[in-house]
Amino acid sequence: MAFPNDDENYPAVGSFPREFGYSSGGEYDVNGAGTLVSEEKPRILLMGLQGSGKSSIQKVVFHKMSPNETLFLENTTKIVKDDVSNSSFVQFQIWDFPGQIDFLDPSFDSETIFGGCGALIFVIDAQDEYSVALDKLLVTLSKAYAVNSNIRFEVFIHKVDGLSEDNKIETQGEIHQKTNQDLMHSKLDNINVCFYLTSIYDHSIFEAFSKVVQKLIPQLPTLENLLNIFISNSGIDKAFLFDVVSKIYIATDSSAVDMQSYELCCDMIDVVIDVSCIYGCKDETENGAFDEQSSSIIKLNNNTVLYLREVNKFLALVCIMREDSFEKQGIIDYNFHVFRQAIQEVFNIHRKTLESSEEEKSPGGINMRSSLTNDAIRKSSNIV
Repeated sequence: MAFPNDDENYPAVGSFPREFGYSSGGEYDVNGAGTLVSEEKPRILLMGLQGSGKSSIQKVVFHKMSPNETLFLENTTKIVKDDVSNSSFVQFQIWDFPGQIDFLDPSFDSETIFGGCGALIFVIDAQDEYSVALDKLLVTLSKAYAVNSNIRFEVFIHKVDGLSEDNKIETQGEIHQKTNQDLMHSKLDNINVCFYLTSIYDHSIFEAFSKVVQKLIPQLPTLENLLNIFISNSGIDKAFLFDVVSKIYIATDSSAVDMQSYELCCDMIDVVIDVSCIYGCKDETENGAFDEQSSSIIKLNNNTVLYLREVNKFLALVCIMREDSFEKQGIIDYNFHVFRQAIQEVFNIHRKTLESSEEEKSPGGINMRSSLTNDAIRKSSNIV
């Protein structure tokens, strides 16, 4: 995994290390959509009107661009594909579509675009008149659903940082109601659409993307189960399993997610990455400054402790607990090692299923996968 050689396309921002970036799959002509077929990875499509903020979202979340720098981005004129494959769980492709695409154009290959799509994110500018965007949304949903009924449809009501809290709720309600009415009139009311209020100037865009990515992870129930077992036996209040590059959390325990807690965990990851890259031991062959031995403890003035442990090179477990619970750090560390072994077992399952995709199609392959997943959960029973 490395940044592309073209530094102008994806500049490094601040002290974020270049080796912790995502690779780029390149650009493709809209009319050449037939050449976009690639390896079988879940695809997330970013669609919306021109100027809605699609490219800014992509750059901020997956290329660590500063939100202020996105003001200088040019309009997207081609389909831009990013290959996100940093860990065994976060493996998908982001396709950023220019806003001027006409789905009714005969040259538009709907089968190729929507056939292998896992999720479709339609971005709406909340600060602009969105009636045209809602018309485009309806056309997009109907075209995509006709090709692939398994697509997860998500709507990002974007740029809400310029709205008051009351306007945010009002705008979300209007868009939600109008969309459902349009779908009902088009006899597409069986399409399920999720709505998120987002902005690149806070953590809302990362949380929204986390929810989208989690829907594409088949191991999510297993991961949540492992986290529930871990926190219940360790005196931990909340735990997130983060992809440290994008700050997307791929799993959390079953308790409700508090936005403030999530922001604290994101900030902790930033601190650990920066400090590790400055003071860590740099290996010539590996990114030794940030590895599975990395850990961090931050004690807040409200008797709360943030505890970070590396699961592997790209996954980190961030826990929130009371200070008195952290007095039993030995038990927490032991339980973490058991938890990490169980996570590794899930990784092995995922790798085996990728290597034997043909076997998965048979009942034997599916049963083998289920058995291995259950075995990973059984291993977590060693948690004290």
